[in-house]
Amino acid sequence: MRAAIIHAPGDIRVEDRPEPQPIHPTDAVVRVSASCVCGSDLWPYRGVRPVDEPRPIGHEFVGRVTAVGDDVREVAVGDFVIAPWKNSCGACTNCRNGVLVACEHAAGWGWSDEHGHPVDGGQGEAVRVPNADGTLVSVPRFSGEGGESGVREPDEATLKSLLALSDVMGTGHHAAVCAGVGPGKSVVVVGDGAVGLSAVLAAKRLGAERIVAMSRHEDRAALAREFGATDVVPERGADGAARVRELLDGRLADCVLECVGTKESMEQALRSTRPGGALGFVGVPAGGAEIPAGVLFAKNITVSGGAASTRLYIPELLEDVLAGTIDPGRVFDTVLPLEETAEAYRAMDERRSIKVMLLP
Repeated sequence: MRAAIIHAPGDIRVEDRPEPQPIHPTDAVVRVSASCVCGSDLWPYRGVRPVDEPRPIGHEFVGRVTAVGDDVREVAVGDFVIAPWKNSCGACTNCRNGVLVACEHAAGWGWSDEHGHPVDGGQGEAVRVPNADGTLVSVPRFSGEGGESGVREPDEATLKSLLALSDVMGTGHHAAVCAGVGPGKSVVVVGDGAVGLSAVLAAKRLGAERIVAMSRHEDRAALAREFGATDVVPERGADGAARVRELLDGRLADCVLECVGTKESMEQALRSTRPGGALGFVGVPAGGAEIPAGVLFAKNITVSGGAASTRLYIPELLEDVLAGTIDPGRVFDTVLPLEETAEAYRAMDERRSIKVMLLP
């Protein structure tokens, strides 16, 4: 099979890899229908995180189950499934406590399972999925021609939205949940990437009254408005917070969603949060993000967040996707074949694309 391999910063190649097979009785094999490049994939691509040796890359994919181990019960051959960005067993103490990202038996996409066996990356034609029952979410079967029961592939628009549930939509939703977004609340979203735009959609879905998207890019600001943003603020720093206060009739936001992960984005988020407000952060802290205790103490800000256990959110969000209530797949503004994965990384690194979907 073909799969993307990162060799060094800036060096992504699509190469031949062994066709995956179940190794453990809890494994499944998924033939990938679509995968994508995540903003966090850019950290090793940019050299922010080390690349010590070539390895498969990618952690978001959807596709069809082609094989299962003897102990797999929740998914079956032929199921169309969503693979969340984080693998999890669903049964350990951390999983039972709802923190699946801290699973004691997790296997890392593109790394290895707990037994030391290599695990495929999501940016490839097929993936061996350890902990299949705890990880994969089956999508209800699509209707066949004439309405009869049948199995077929989703169209491109549906495929995009299902793929968004693997990470960015669930992560944006996690930020909103952690910040206590609900009916009547005012919300500021810091970050206009795929996660930030998904956070706007999540805030709208949860009933927020005012949603301020901080964006300097016309195309991203336009999508934010379509997702539910009532206002867009291009200013940053003290000027950005002042503009938020002006828009919200002299108050800062009840809830702020930090979706970038840099020191500057965290400072902007704290500046934009009213005293007694809440901040939900999901930006991967690869740029020196800090949370100063003095600011929290002075403003009585509640802070919650971190890596999103998107597996928990997929079932409820999937219902809305299939009902047509939300369309998170619109964050994918570029579609490329798997063989052009290197170009997909360049497009996202240069901010020519919000998010790129890869098709085998």
